[in-house]
Amino acid sequence: MIEATETPALVLDIQRLNKNAARMAARIASCDVGLRPHMKTAKSIDVARAVLGADKGPITVSTLKEAEYFARAGFDDILYAVAIVPAKLDHVKRIQRETGARLLLTTDSVAAAEALVAAAGEGREALQCLIEIDCGEHRSGVAPASPALAEIAATLAAREGLLGGVMTHAGHSYGTDSIEAIADIAEIERRAAVDSAAMIRAAGLACPVVSIGSTPTILHARSLEGITEARCGIYMFWDLAQYSRGMCGLDDIAVSVLATVIGHNPQAGSMVIDAGALALSKDIGANRFMPDVGYGIVCDCATLQPIGDLRVANVHQEHGTVPVSDPALFSQLPIGKRVRILPNHACMTCAAYDRYHLTGAKAGMTWSRINGW
Repeated sequence: MIEATETPALVLDIQRLNKNAARMAARIASCDVGLRPHMKTAKSIDVARAVLGADKGPITVSTLKEAEYFARAGFDDILYAVAIVPAKLDHVKRIQRETGARLLLTTDSVAAAEALVAAAGEGREALQCLIEIDCGEHRSGVAPASPALAEIAATLAAREGLLGGVMTHAGHSYGTDSIEAIADIAEIERRAAVDSAAMIRAAGLACPVVSIGSTPTILHARSLEGITEARCGIYMFWDLAQYSRGMCGLDDIAVSVLATVIGHNPQAGSMVIDAGALALSKDIGANRFMPDVGYGIVCDCATLQPIGDLRVANVHQEHGTVPVSDPALFSQLPIGKRVRILPNHACMTCAAYDRYHLTGAKAGMTWSRINGW
């Protein structure tokens, strides 16, 4: 039970996870597209199986370490959603050769496309790649339906089976709390992918995969016509960054950090917990829309309900400082009392841990997760 778990620890509420997964599954089914959930936050075989209801995939990952971890567990349809470079191709081919999994790669570069053509083998060493499209975030990708796209597509098409399609990600949808604005971004995302696929097909080339991502745009898109698959991930866990943008409720957030009160400072009007910058991360993305949320909301250990207005306002490496406006809370939360912190940004918070401590139907169990590259 988490009451006996040494702190800080990462806690996963199974009931909330299942509810979140069911909501997205229903949304995807209503849009008649495939779901390729992004596992970059969860990084857990058990979470993937719970979300998919299967142990084969398809899934999305952000590192080759994740790809190998899932492939060795039997997942055989894995999209590596970070632009590939030649130095990583031997690792890709080794994963495929040793596990039988298919890794779907991505590129936005002619140079990388040429390296893929040169490196592609046969059978388990055959490679397949999507071309990344920039739909407005301007992080990576080529312009939709552009000459650069045509050149990369033609390069990949020199090797049969190498060109797999197109993908894009509207990460800039996280920059607003307006549902209408997110719906507009979602349509731009969709058009970028669909128009690019149409251009490739007009050149007589195959483009079977038309893949888009981002939880907010998938949930609020007016249409997903022409899209074959949706990549989204934060919907599994949610966090305060998404709550601050109106994407979820507090009672949807499935991960929290278990912490212990280790100090009182009545003169300063604060208490200290043993979850600091490393346990919570220093990401404060939610603060753009909720300026006072700090590094997380302090909640009751058993119910996960917020305790008054308590927030983690400051962090040092292993210390979190919680301002206390009501002195009665010092007696309510004595030294040694356990609390749970709803994270500001779940992706960054989870990265500090190697396991989830479960609550709900699987209370007392742990699920492992990985980190690194």
